[in-house]
Amino acid sequence: MNLSSAMAAAAVPLPSPELSEVWSPISWSNCHVPLAWKFVDQALSARLASPILVLAILSSRVIPSRRRKPVAYRLYMELLRRHAFSFAFQIKAPSFKKIMVSVDNVLQLSQAFGIQACEPGILVIEFVFCILWQLLDAILDDEGLQELTPEKKSKWETITQDMEVDGIDNFDQKSVEHNERLQKINCVMAIELIAQFLQHKQIAGLICLARDNMPSQWRLFSQCLYLLVENSLALRNSTIPLEGFLQLVSDKYGVFCRELNSNQTKGIHVIASSRLLMSPHGHCHGLNSALWIPIDLYLEDCIDGSVAATSAVELLSGLVKALQVINSSTWHDAFLGLWMASLRLVQRERDPPEGPVPRLESRLSMLLSITTLSIADIIEEEEENLISQGEHTNQWKEKAVGGKRRRDLVSCLQVLGDYGSLLVPPVAVVSAANQAAAKAIMFVSGIKGGSGYLESANLIEKTISCAGNLRHLIVEACISRNLLDTSAYLWPGYTNGRINQIPHTLPVQVPGWSMLMKGAPLTSAMVNALVATPASSLPELEKIFEIALSGSDDEKISAATVLCGASLVRGWNIQEHTIRFVVNLLSPPIPVNHTGSNSHLISHGPVLNVVLTGISSVDCVQVFSYHGLVPELAGALMAICEVFGSCIPSITWNHPGGDEVSAHAVFSNAFILLLRLWKFNHPPLEYSIMGDGAPVGSQLTPEYLLLLRNSRVLSCDGMKNIDNVGHTSSTSSSSSTHPIFVDSFPKLKTWYRQHQACLASTLSGLVHGTPVHQNVDSLLTMMFRKVNKGSNQSVGPGTSGSSSLSSSSGLGSEDCALRPNLPAWEIMEAVPFVVDAALSACSHGRLSPRELATGLKDLADFLPASLATIVSYFSAEVTRGVWKPAFMNGIDWPSPSANLSTVEEQIKKIVADTGVDVPSLVAGGSSPATLPLPLAAFVSLTITYKLDKASERFLNLAGPALESLAASCPWPSMPIVAALWTQKVKRWSDFLIFSASRTVFHHSNDTVVQLLRSCFSATLGLSGTPLSSNGGVGNLLGHGFGSHFCGGLSPVAPGILYLRVYRCIHNTILLTEEIISLLMNSVKEIAESVLPKERAKKTKNGMKYGQVSLAAAMSQVKLAAALGATFVWLSGGSGIVQALVHEILPSWFLSVHDLDTEGGRCMRGGVIHSLLGRGLAYFVVYCGMFAWGIDSTHALKRRSRIIEAHMKFLASAFDGKISLGCDWALWKAYASCLLGLMVECAPSWVVEVDLKVLKRLSRGLMQRNEDELALALLCKGGVEAMGTAAEAIIAGERTE
Repeated sequence: MNLSSAMAAAAVPLPSPELSEVWSPISWSNCHVPLAWKFVDQALSARLASPILVLAILSSRVIPSRRRKPVAYRLYMELLRRHAFSFAFQIKAPSFKKIMVSVDNVLQLSQAFGIQACEPGILVIEFVFCILWQLLDAILDDEGLQELTPEKKSKWETITQDMEVDGIDNFDQKSVEHNERLQKINCVMAIELIAQFLQHKQIAGLICLARDNMPSQWRLFSQCLYLLVENSLALRNSTIPLEGFLQLVSDKYGVFCRELNSNQTKGIHVIASSRLLMSPHGHCHGLNSALWIPIDLYLEDCIDGSVAATSAVELLSGLVKALQVINSSTWHDAFLGLWMASLRLVQRERDPPEGPVPRLESRLSMLLSITTLSIADIIEEEEENLISQGEHTNQWKEKAVGGKRRRDLVSCLQVLGDYGSLLVPPVAVVSAANQAAAKAIMFVSGIKGGSGYLESANLIEKTISCAGNLRHLIVEACISRNLLDTSAYLWPGYTNGRINQIPHTLPVQVPGWSMLMKGAPLTSAMVNALVATPASSLPELEKIFEIALSGSDDEKISAATVLCGASLVRGWNIQEHTIRFVVNLLSPPIPVNHTGSNSHLISHGPVLNVVLTGISSVDCVQVFSYHGLVPELAGALMAICEVFGSCIPSITWNHPGGDEVSAHAVFSNAFILLLRLWKFNHPPLEYSIMGDGAPVGSQLTPEYLLLLRNSRVLSCDGMKNIDNVGHTSSTSSSSSTHPIFVDSFPKLKTWYRQHQACLASTLSGLVHGTPVHQNVDSLLTMMFRKVNKGSNQSVGPGTSGSSSLSSSSGLGSEDCALRPNLPAWEIMEAVPFVVDAALSACSHGRLSPRELATGLKDLADFLPASLATIVSYFSAEVTRGVWKPAFMNGIDWPSPSANLSTVEEQIKKIVADTGVDVPSLVAGGSSPATLPLPLAAFVSLTITYKLDKASERFLNLAGPALESLAASCPWPSMPIVAALWTQKVKRWSDFLIFSASRTVFHHSNDTVVQLLRSCFSATLGLSGTPLSSNGGVGNLLGHGFGSHFCGGLSPVAPGILYLRVYRCIHNTILLTEEIISLLMNSVKEIAESVLPKERAKKTKNGMKYGQVSLAAAMSQVKLAAALGATFVWLSGGSGIVQALVHEILPSWFLSVHDLDTEGGRCMRGGVIHSLLGRGLAYFVVYCGMFAWGIDSTHALKRRSRIIEAHMKFLASAFDGKISLGCDWALWKAYASCLLGLMVECAPSWVVEVDLKVLKRLSRGLMQRNEDELALALLCKGGVEAMGTAAEAIIAGERTE
């Protein structure tokens, strides 16, 4: 007391670092004198000395000498117990900066942890972590466990290097035994002290910060802690529970973070936590399926037929991870939700309508390949982390083999068998499902027949009685990717058949993959069998790929045919490998002995043509899109187009089947497939209007595709993938492993520039007498030779690109009827002028519509690739409005009147559930229907095609182009086109009429809003009926459509209609604003439907409705937010999400809104405002998760910029710098819930926010009594915020 008074009188700042450095040696020098330690204890209690400095000095001296001086070690730990938990007064001391330097020098903290101890909070974290680690190392060393640690030694000095002058000889036997007993007691006491550290809220909070921000050091520490839990005899013999240690080892956030989350979510998620209280209504095929509606919507959107450059595997795995976090679900539930959504996708269209759209094969690919690969990525991510965390120890490697996610996948697939209605296989895959079931039965029965038994369908039917389902196919897909092993065959109820008789021998010479692997030649029967049956393993694919590269010419063609057969479309277990082999076939390596100026691709013409025709179907293109190989495919196709487009058509090859393949044919097949990979016929204005707000994956141009392709080639992952695919032979690696650009293909670049110019402005630039003019004249003569022969005038080009009638064609002999022997690129350059001349001649009456259609068909037959330029020309001209309309009267042009009224009736039936009125198709009076002349010409051209296999790949280009062209024309152009086409092709009627029904929404924003309103009502069950009676994914997406259902076409679910309409909506900003408005209205309706009308009950914590009612309301609010966010993300991609967070929402909050919630003063109105704010917060977080992801590894500069800008907006509102127009209760609920969701679900977002902004937000939250959330926000701020967060935790000492 005297010393304290004297120092106070002398104005010496306390605690004094000088006294701390003096008293530490006193206690150590008199370690056997209890009074010395008591004196130090009193000095620390009186705050004369700094506890942190005294304990740092003592720890560096006592712990290494603990065996010689166990009493001192025990007294040291007692000081730790009493004084290690008080930091608040120390960091406020005037001399703490000097103390910080001393502590850092004594313990070498900055050097040990790699973070400079320049802030009080950081120093305290490192001090606590160091003391805890020193105690742990001492325990492991005392129990002989240090050799089991990764480093084989202690991180801290645990054994003194000084000579022991007090040797063992100075002690008698009793003293030695006494010391040993003390050492054992000290070991237990150290364990108790560690447990006390873990149970102390502030200390545990500091440890949690160390865990989050020092990953490498924490990994080593946690491994040591794991060794202690697993092997410590002292721990097992003590009465200390293991839970604290085990939780610190296994939990994601640690003890304090769990407590912190539970506290900070008390005010947010009591009503937002809806998972347990969610009612089962509105769920299709299983409980809580509404939680996973974004997955259903994304999967269904993938079946639209649009091509995406990014992998569906990556998008789907990111989507599942985001939903798993925000739904607070287990991975078992997340995987089950994903499988059930994929199964619903298949069941929704078991027999899709015919047309140029994806069919069942695409849906099965999503279920059995893409979904499986997405889950594989999720599981691999966890197990790689586990292995990296324990890469030095075998124990951790053993644990990583079977991670939690893998175990949850197993349990999920076992439960999946209970959903029988979802597992019924479509007719087309019944045989494959039975085969998978038979394989399991054979395994359980011990039959070892290899794949030979399974390749004989007749043998399976005779031998085994079983009924397979889609779960059997799912399990096989998982086994093939090492997600499961064959123990799955032993699951209860998995095998449900029996073996009738056991064949002793396999039928001899059954063509199939097993015979191929034994060396059988590729005979005609063998090729047919391999084309019809998918390969079952990667070695089988590698075998056929080797033959395609190095076999004879006939074998190469046969092998290429096999690779593009069932293995590509239905080889779900190896599909990701098949498509890479196919791309490699399109980019064959340059032979070592290749010489000359001609490209090596020319000699591969027959094989390339087989591959190009084999992958031309809609489903094949979708498979490439799903797996993200569109950029690589585009790069290969560009090279083929460049080479074969420069060849004259007389270069031909003989196909083994007797057909002749020309250079024009190879070029056309490659060019048309290339153009199907992006919206080539859409004007550049569309992209400039939409900007970054284009739908997901829609901004595909040649430049963008090559940019993606080059980035993958140059990345290590891209090179690894290429090597993995082609590892079987030195010749299997692709020659296209270097960056390529549009400039690499000068002919293609010239056409592309001309194509863009044609879309942007009227045609011009044709100069008389040039080669192009001569080519135009030759093509026109070829197309209209019969017209020219019967008239003194002929169709010919003018000098400016417009048509004129020359007095003579200049070619009066029979040679004018011959097809010009020109390279394809020269023909493509002339085609726009040719079509312009022909259309102008028809407009002026010099060509009849029939002659125009016939001439265009002759041009397309001569060079099928010219169909693409015809499409782009008509697409551009129809938007200019300079052509007179064509009267579809049945005389000049075909008439749709025969079934136009039927089309109108069916369109009305399709949109019946949306509440949208369909304008009449039949105009008053007797006037015939009209179409813009370019559209009428294109319709007439497409009608001339036969619907056969040869024309399918061309109609796959023309069909969607015709729909897009008609949709851009005034109503009712598309219904007229549908009526015309259904007269020719009855089996396409469902597709055409549905396409026509979509255009109802293209011409009015009000119809789109009404459609969205129908989607919200269908999902939430808000159509004036009780909330528990309907709603969910079944109402939103329905169960398919088509005349194959009883009663003909049925109303299409609103969600399906929206997914097929939104790509034509260019103003995504307006769309997003409408979705926000609908979300707000939906939340109000939910509140009015669920919350009781009576006044809320008053509790000591404020007003509160019944927990069940409020939880039910919040669950529906969350569902509405997920639905709206999914629509925004799909409709506008990351660009519109950026606009939402950066522009739309701030404007919305600044504006005044009449939300009509019974007045803000009403308690019920206040709760509704609170629900509105929370719904908006969930909406924003969903949008951000879908667009940007939640992983720090995928952090984007754009994401960090936008999030920080929005956080500044929130901070300015907290600071009172912004005047808000919305209700304050709404704003408060929004801000608190948004920040809480970021902390809990997307902590990587918080790390990207500037520390100054985080401090402002934290201060604003504290002013509103949100202390726990304010602290949690700082704790997730990363290394930069670590010191500030620690100081906030320490400050909590004074408030407790």
